[in-house]
Amino acid sequence: MTEAAVTARIAVIADTSLQRHVLQQALAANGYQVVLNTDPGRFDHEQLQACATDLWLVDLVHDDDRLIDLLLEHSESPVLFGEGQAPQRSSENYPRWERRLFGKLKRLVGDPTRQVGPALTELLESHKAAERIDLPAGFAQGASDEVSEVWLLAASLGGPAAVKNFLDALPHGLPVAFVYAQHIDPSFETRLPQAVGRHSQWPVRNAVAGQPLRAGEVVVASIGEEMSFNEDGSVQLCGRSWPEPYSPSIDQMMLNLAQHFAGRCGVMVFSGMGCDGLSAAAYVERQGGEIWTQTADTCACPSMPEALREAGHSRLVGTPHELAAALVARLAAHAAA
Repeated sequence: MTEAAVTARIAVIADTSLQRHVLQQALAANGYQVVLNTDPGRFDHEQLQACATDLWLVDLVHDDDRLIDLLLEHSESPVLFGEGQAPQRSSENYPRWERRLFGKLKRLVGDPTRQVGPALTELLESHKAAERIDLPAGFAQGASDEVSEVWLLAASLGGPAAVKNFLDALPHGLPVAFVYAQHIDPSFETRLPQAVGRHSQWPVRNAVAGQPLRAGEVVVASIGEEMSFNEDGSVQLCGRSWPEPYSPSIDQMMLNLAQHFAGRCGVMVFSGMGCDGLSAAAYVERQGGEIWTQTADTCACPSMPEALREAGHSRLVGTPHELAAALVARLAAHAAA
């Protein structure tokens, strides 16, 4: 099974062309399959019978009793009334609107990120590893174990393969620690470190409360429990779920990271659905952090990094290997300064 597996089917009925367009884009970006997108005036019993859908998403500016009666009386699939007119994608209200809508869809028809877990089998069976970058001489002569920077690796659909390529390319010995936040079903949480770290020089481990972030290691953010940091920088599991609809929430992980490691943190956003991370981007930048994104043409799903680029938050764009090379160069330049 691959990450191209069939996802939930959604039929959209909206009475403005703009709303139909926004819903089409948002649903596709979040991993859902749009099987119908139409105006209520063109919708009839014949279309209803012909449409194979898991859910009807209805967004109306004007009431339409005929349509509602038709759906409620003759459809076996659930009907969800949307969140009203969608804000412009560039609006600060857009991520909030998207979270509300997809939180409901996740509960009603399932979470598309469940596709991520089964694809780990391919990584575990793969013998391919990216070409490793040489460690700069200054570090090879004996660098400090102190963590100079902490970077968040953020990903969703297509993320494990991209993050694996990034880690494969990194030489060990750099004074940086990583936190890896990956949208994935909790049942695959324990397999994720092995899948992304099997060819890497970087140990990858699941988060354990109280353990410090160490240079040369990758900590996988907990799926079921929000992760933050204690005053000494060690891992803190907060005893509560991540804010909906994403687990882990990349927005919340970015906020927690930037709050505790202001001035020495960054975020790399790899392949993924939706716009998780967009709401927290400005805060990360105000705290002195940078955001880098994976190129669209190398993403299995480019929606998440593209949302940050479109909003002007991405300082650097590259393939996973290019991002690794840029990080090595950045750390070497800081060490030499």
